[in-house]
Amino acid sequence: MDFGIADKKAVVLASSRGLGAGIAEALAKEGAHVLLCGRTEDRLATNCKVINETTPGKADFVVADIAAENFIEDLLAAIEEKLGGADILVNNSGGPTPGTVSEMSPQRLESFFQSMVSPIITLTNAVVPKMKEKGWGRIVTVASSGVIEPIPNLALSNTLRSALVGWNKTLSSEIASSGITANMLLPGRIHTDRIDELDHANAERSGKSLAEVRKATLSTIPAGRLGRVEEFASIAAFLCSRQASYLTGSLIRCDGGAIHAI
Repeated sequence: MDFGIADKKAVVLASSRGLGAGIAEALAKEGAHVLLCGRTEDRLATNCKVINETTPGKADFVVADIAAENFIEDLLAAIEEKLGGADILVNNSGGPTPGTVSEMSPQRLESFFQSMVSPIITLTNAVVPKMKEKGWGRIVTVASSGVIEPIPNLALSNTLRSALVGWNKTLSSEIASSGITANMLLPGRIHTDRIDELDHANAERSGKSLAEVRKATLSTIPAGRLGRVEEFASIAAFLCSRQASYLTGSLIRCDGGAIHAI
């Protein structure tokens, strides 16, 4: 299926590795010109090289830390310089450190709000006007299955990513008549470095081996395995497609059936 986004301009946050890198590649496979963004220059350069050599699309990158004070200004300048504006925005960010609610101090809450919530809202507000001018746009915000079924020992993530759910739904209603969609994509256990880090943290906290933690995790997933990055990224690409023009304000799960809620 042709997703109809060849030559569209796409910005993918936190795309030096993991889910963001996978989404950038999936969009480039559909012919999009993708701007990768992250903190690690060598990874970004490698990802762009792979995309430019193996896909019909095109990739550039900008080194930018979403938690930095000048992040929005620097990224908007790079968007204009390298893309001339954004048709597609994929909001993505790294997760906070594990911990319980009692460990969620005001300082930690504020710090991670400034790197997981505030920049995403500000950046989206900045790119939407040009999307409105074109009468077309796609906004996909990657969050977590924890916004539906809170994940133990990830109190900060459950709290802050849930704030984006209300924001996204409100935004989607405000921009739908302009031909712009806004959806959230919720990963379950997709096998990335982040999942390995969380499993190591759980093993240390519980006193179990990593193998025991992983076995227990897989037992909760009806599919019986971890998801693959390319599986997740293909759903993101569809949400950015021409065919998804009537799909907005939604929470889309990619979790192998792990979430118990209907």
